Amino acid sequence: MAEKKVKSAKSKGKANEEIEVDIQETTETSAPEESFEEKYNELNNRFLRLYSEFDNYKRRTAKERLDLLNTAGEEIMLALLPIVDDFDRAITSNEEIKDVTTLKEGVTLVHNKLKSTLSQKGLENMDSLHKPFDTDNHEALTNIPAPKKKLIGKVVDVIEKGYFLNGKVIRHAKVVVGN
Repeated sequence: MAEKKVKSAKSKGKANEEIEVDIQETTETSAPEESFEEKYNELNNRFLRLYSEFDNYKRRTAKERLDLLNTAGEEIMLALLPIVDDFDRAITSNEEIKDVTTLKEGVTLVHNKLKSTLSQKGLENMDSLHKPFDTDNHEALTNIPAPKKKLIGKVVDVIEKGYFLNGKVIRHAKVVVGN
């Protein structure tokens, strides 16, 4: 600790007296300032590293999301390629076939294969005919007088089928409702 002696004169009706006053300059104030500065630098560096890691994480997940969206249909496309091949073979063989029943059978086989592949991927038909009208699953195109009393408020005709994908409606059925 460094000490300084200061001389001062005080006059209160008496003769001037010299009084020595010790003023201590402490190094205690500079030590805490250094520790605060070190602590600040350490925390700031930690923050910058954490911020950088989070920024890298955001970029990486955004890139992964884009990659996923670009390749999301790959699995279904690979499953549909054999059906496209069947259609190509059917078109090639149709030029030579003169029997219409064979052509019908071939188209039915390819259609069934397509439906089977789609159902394996989670696609389900929505069974709507003669079921109660449900706004969550159906889109009413028009209302007509019900042909039977028991069909009031129910689906009388299906214009376009609806579909579920893994239990979620991906296309609402377009229906005619009896009233």
